[in-house]
Amino acid sequence: MDRLFNTVRPYAWGSTTAIPELLGTTPTGEPQAEMWMGTHPGAPSRLERGVLGDVVAADPVGELGARTVAKFGPHLPFLFKILAAGTPVSLQVHPDLAQARAGFAREQRAGIPVDAPHRNYRDANHKPELICALTPFEGLCGFRPPRDTAKLIAGLGVDSLKPYADVLLAHPEDAALREVLTAILTADREDMAVTVTETAAAARRLGGPYTPYAEIAHHFPGDPGVIAALLLNHVRLLPGEALFLGAGVPHSYLSGLGVEIMSTSDNVLRCGLTPKHLDVPELLSVVRFEANDPGVLRPEASANGEEVYDTPIDEFRLSRHLLAPDAAVRDLTLDAPQILLCTAGRVATGELMLAPGESVFVPAGENVAIAAADGLPATLFRATVVN
Repeated sequence: MDRLFNTVRPYAWGSTTAIPELLGTTPTGEPQAEMWMGTHPGAPSRLERGVLGDVVAADPVGELGARTVAKFGPHLPFLFKILAAGTPVSLQVHPDLAQARAGFAREQRAGIPVDAPHRNYRDANHKPELICALTPFEGLCGFRPPRDTAKLIAGLGVDSLKPYADVLLAHPEDAALREVLTAILTADREDMAVTVTETAAAARRLGGPYTPYAEIAHHFPGDPGVIAALLLNHVRLLPGEALFLGAGVPHSYLSGLGVEIMSTSDNVLRCGLTPKHLDVPELLSVVRFEANDPGVLRPEASANGEEVYDTPIDEFRLSRHLLAPDAAVRDLTLDAPQILLCTAGRVATGELMLAPGESVFVPAGENVAIAAADGLPATLFRATVVN
């Protein structure tokens, strides 16, 4: 196996302290948003024997296993991250596979550079994802039932929001959600800024269920995404709980530290809470206008002590090992690629010792066993695929 050397991405919304606290390093004062573990060209992991993507490309079957290559192609199918939100992450959705392939091809034909700020599709892959909380974690996920949102909006007592509540009550669910989100994102920006200011003031005054929206408005004054956020379920996760996000589901992470796993993609269509590019027509073509329960996931324990987060995606599989001091060693040998990440205590993985925030890449078929070190409990997350 190989110890991974990973890049921390300094997105503006990142916490300045959460990742340094996990790693036991001194904060720099700059935001540290995501630590990437994988082969994505945006920030590929490095090994002592080279860049992980180059190592995999040189011997896909040897590194990934024959079944993984046959099912997913000669590349690592997932991207694993530590995510630390200090302020709200942009309100966003991800395309499904067909949309991503069509959008990427379209922008390639148009000659738009892949790193252009106005590019929507930076690759041809979909981006289902799972976020698992390491600390108390807050987010927005999926549309709330329109009638519930109409009641929430009415409670604010903001006159300019009343037409949205009326639409939510008067039309079928999908049509109502589409009409209201479209109206919010295409409204006159000066008029919308006034509405956001009035909404934020009401939310601060009322508190309770309105508090998250006052906080969002504090970070993004005048942003239409503040009003769009009212349409979504507000979710609180306890450590160990998770959310799965499929294609077309609008979401934002508001605060907290977690581990995140997704298919290897960086395709994001934004609808607010960001200074970055917004393509409203393309966004509206990708959003799934249906209310849903965010469905908080809790891990399912197996006989060997592994706790698995069940999702409908084969490109990744996330599990957790809570390792008791002096417990029996657990064999994790698997005919598939793995990334192992320690998040608490210290974990012995054969010849390598992992401290919090440290990770290793395990090629398919390589023998690997784990145990808590130092006579103290430890936590290890395991990222792999479903063959």
